Amino acid sequence: MDIDTKKFLSSILEELKKIDYVKPEDIPNIDLYMDQITTFMDSQLAASKRHEGDKILTKTMINNYAKNDLLPPPEKKKYTKEHVLALIFIYYFKSILSINDIQSILNPITDKYFGKDSEFKLEDVYKEVFGLEHDETQNLMKDLAKKFNTSRNTFANAPAEDADMLRTFSFICMLSYDVYIKKTLIERLIDQMNDKKAASEKDSPS
Repeated sequence: MDIDTKKFLSSILEELKKIDYVKPEDIPNIDLYMDQITTFMDSQLAASKRHEGDKILTKTMINNYAKNDLLPPPEKKKYTKEHVLALIFIYYFKSILSINDIQSILNPITDKYFGKDSEFKLEDVYKEVFGLEHDETQNLMKDLAKKFNTSRNTFANAPAEDADMLRTFSFICMLSYDVYIKKTLIERLIDQMNDKKAASEKDSPS
């Protein structure tokens, strides 16, 4: 393993350690305007940016989410803490799922827990899910290191000048296959949810 590659893997693992979920207590308890929402999201999720100039969320994105019934509409152009929680879910989902699939996952949650005066709220759902993040990150780092080490042992008979490129390609393929399998599983689960919903609506009296 060359020094540059070791540094690269170490830097990735360090970046993963820095990524942390937005804690509910860090979200303002006052309603926010659109500009305040985008500024807050940009600062809180900066560690997940690929490039410095990337935007976490834009006004256009947020408006489109509301128009597509993915995000409950604001009240008098102001967004609540629960809007922020829903936007964080959307942010993580949108890199791998379609708008329709995100609707299938998130709408049953927001319909039941968004803005409801009950003991169990959207914030409780958020805390439960993101509370698993630390353990999952640790597992991910171990799996990443294992895949990387496996990739470094591939192409033993390749031309020396191509070995590093081919091993990097091998590592990317392993990661891509992992993403593909998980994305496929998520889509199958969503399809099952949609089938159950359709069957329930069909059986319910009109």
